[in-house]
Amino acid sequence: MAFEVSEARMHGIRWILTSAWLLIIASLFYDPWTPRFTEADHPWSPLRLSEDCVPVQDFCLSQTPYPLGTTVFWGVVVPAAVLLLLLFGHELWRRICPLSFLSQIPRALGWQRQRTKVNPRTGERRQQLAKVPADSWLARHYPQLQFGWLFVGLCGRILFFNADRLVLAGWLLFTIAAAITVGWLYGGKAWCQYFCPMAPVQSIYSTPAGLLGSKAHLSEKPITQSMCRTVLPDGSEQSACVACQQPCIDIDAERMYWTRLSSREFSFERYAYVGLVVGYFLYYYLYAGTWEYYFSGAWVRQSDQLSMLLRPGLFLFGQSLNVPRLVAVPLVLGLFTWLGVVLGRWIERSSRWGRHEIFVLATFGVFNFFFLFSGRPLLLQFPGWVQSLFDAVVVSVSSLWLYRSWERSSDLHQRENLASRFRRQLEKLDLDVGRYLDGRQLADLSPHEVYVLAKVLPGFTREKRQQVYKEVVREALQEGYANASSSLEVLSQMRREIGISDEEHSLLLESVGVENPDLLDPDGRRSLEDQVRLSGYSKSLERLMLLKSRQADPEVIRSLRNQYSISPDEAASVLEGLAPSTSALQKLEAMLPRFSELRRARLNLLQPQLADQPLLRDLLAESLLQRQDLSVRAMLGVLSELKEQPQALEWAARLQALRPVNLPQLLAEGTWKQQLSAPVYALLLQQPRGGEDQPPACPLANTLSSLEDLLQERTPLLRAAALFLLARLAPNRARLLASGLDAAAAPVPLGEVLQAVSHPTSPVPELHDLPALEMRVHLAASDFFSGTSHASLEQLAAASELRCFAAGELITETGDTCRELLLLIAGRAAVRYQEADGLRLEPLCPGQVLDELEVLSHSASENTIVAEEEGTRLLAVPVAGFDAVLERDPDFARRVLELESRHLQSLMRSLQS
Repeated sequence: MAFEVSEARMHGIRWILTSAWLLIIASLFYDPWTPRFTEADHPWSPLRLSEDCVPVQDFCLSQTPYPLGTTVFWGVVVPAAVLLLLLFGHELWRRICPLSFLSQIPRALGWQRQRTKVNPRTGERRQQLAKVPADSWLARHYPQLQFGWLFVGLCGRILFFNADRLVLAGWLLFTIAAAITVGWLYGGKAWCQYFCPMAPVQSIYSTPAGLLGSKAHLSEKPITQSMCRTVLPDGSEQSACVACQQPCIDIDAERMYWTRLSSREFSFERYAYVGLVVGYFLYYYLYAGTWEYYFSGAWVRQSDQLSMLLRPGLFLFGQSLNVPRLVAVPLVLGLFTWLGVVLGRWIERSSRWGRHEIFVLATFGVFNFFFLFSGRPLLLQFPGWVQSLFDAVVVSVSSLWLYRSWERSSDLHQRENLASRFRRQLEKLDLDVGRYLDGRQLADLSPHEVYVLAKVLPGFTREKRQQVYKEVVREALQEGYANASSSLEVLSQMRREIGISDEEHSLLLESVGVENPDLLDPDGRRSLEDQVRLSGYSKSLERLMLLKSRQADPEVIRSLRNQYSISPDEAASVLEGLAPSTSALQKLEAMLPRFSELRRARLNLLQPQLADQPLLRDLLAESLLQRQDLSVRAMLGVLSELKEQPQALEWAARLQALRPVNLPQLLAEGTWKQQLSAPVYALLLQQPRGGEDQPPACPLANTLSSLEDLLQERTPLLRAAALFLLARLAPNRARLLASGLDAAAAPVPLGEVLQAVSHPTSPVPELHDLPALEMRVHLAASDFFSGTSHASLEQLAAASELRCFAAGELITETGDTCRELLLLIAGRAAVRYQEADGLRLEPLCPGQVLDELEVLSHSASENTIVAEEEGTRLLAVPVAGFDAVLERDPDFARRVLELESRHLQSLMRSLQS
């Protein structure tokens, strides 16, 4: 692949191609040698002029020997560039393009423009490499600017510099000067990204990928495709990306394609180009009245172009129209460009194909149409077999490209992307996968095969599966591939493949947020391009510090920051990564306050004010306790990085002083004893003085504030519970908060609570007035369903119903077929056992499940259950709904099995005694 060719070698190739291009430009000024090859009496040259008449508007065009500079440029260079784009993709063209190479002269000389940036917090002024601002006119309208320049260029070809060598030389030199100027004005590949008229052509022919192009999203190397790079003294390569455009075609062309696919500008670019190419070649016929004018190549020999500007520009039906060429050319090309856009969008609306398929067909069609004409006047001078071979190559290349591109899709790209990330994390686990691959490597597996392999690997435990998924989530957030709110949907297929529930995703996302709080910042702007830029700066800084024994010159570092456009916050973050101990301490500085906040919020709920609603209070407190555990695990991981350093004991003491509730259980998990230093482990195991049996009293305002914070939860059940408790303590405050939410659009049970509290005259709600909330809360609080994911609770509650019984009423009778799992939620009930010495009653308590063994075995009830209190209420879960959750949620099935196993063991022990 082109991106695998070393930068040093590519640099030499660029010098050769640039020198050849400059030689062609020089020949446009002075070339006394090549005209002899076009003389009519030349003995062997295929380019010698024919004495045949070339009719143009019913007149024979006079021809004289001519230099070959324009012929080579239009007949070889331009067609070769288009063929390379479809065959190898933009990644080869961008790395060898002479104009791109020349635009980087200011960067090579260190003469790029700098801008003064002021830190709003400190007022510090610093110089930073100038880039095109993301909110500028140029950043918003560069596709129109590039296409406009392409349109002007094609009009200029016909009118001014197809054959006029001096005008062509002037145009090319002007373009070179413009590229160098842009290279001084803006950092990165600003010329290629925002100005170059070839950029639309590159986008059309090389996306979603060239026929032999690489797939950047599957690459294991940090430098992909045609991204900016530099060669270090030791010969290795390093990224020089400054994130000048997002998304960037040089980093991942296919990612850019799928990102821009739905935009109106992207479709205009594609359809307008098709119309422009058709109009450009058709104009030669409309001007001359015959195709012989174009295919003879006479147009490249008319060096008197400027004198023809006001002559008739159209010849139709044997008559010349008195429309000057200066007007006719832009008129015809503009008309066909407009028709291309109109026709393309009409096909989009009326076709059963999607935009991607239409784009691929448009590219296939315009590529073959282009090569019916481009380079053809030169090709016709060669034998017929050469022409046939060339046509066969063009059709074969385009057909193979069509076949490969047609099967691509955004979903496939996403699956491959995630599978590649998953594969990288699997490799880090050092699992024994060789015996399952039959000689293949992990990199050879398809996305589906990677996930299947993960399921059958003996060493790939649930803990490791969660670890791998967590790192994939972290990568996706760091690169802007997903954010906190979209990650659930973006990673949904991957979760299904490896068996990660939505609940686990939320917990792992929370864990990532504990370790890197800025990753969950909704206002934080992250992208793959910025990640690449920071990576390049980090590696440059690390190398610089190693060379200077970690005491690099501040001026050199400042210059490096300017080069990569690094902000003070970014510089501090990168420096932390280069100093592991400093980074670990700073992580602890951020994590410990977050843990304190979670602990304080939980204690705020465990107050007497909420004692009348223990189920709802404990539900919310348990969710906060889960986050505390995640926070403690993250801090234990950081403490393990500090090893024997003195600061580790200090931070361990601070953590232990906060009395984490589950700290002993967490320390017993995994290999913390081996990972932590012995003094730290011993200190954490010590029991702090006092206990947490009686939470310290706090003002009501603190409890209300914690409940308001819980209204931001992603889970509807937790939000509904928080709003319900808030309404119990402060009805007016709850009503005010509920007024900003749409009850009709809110999910169950949140919508039910919103309706109950939003009306000004509504009384304070009771839990039994809200059946949807009540069912879910009792399911979550019962021992049988404790720990079940919110998604499974929702599925169970949706299939269940509430029932009320009078005192003495039968709930189930011996011999009845158990069609429902019954959960006692209020009142009293008893099981009647008929024994040899009489009737025995066993009382049942709220929260207890009835007949679960019979439900699991689909058998008949062996006992009679009777309500003992008026208004006894039960929740009935149908067997079909229960079985559906067992099949869908393996974690729930495992917990049910464990619970029933303990129940049977207890029963057996009681019988033995």
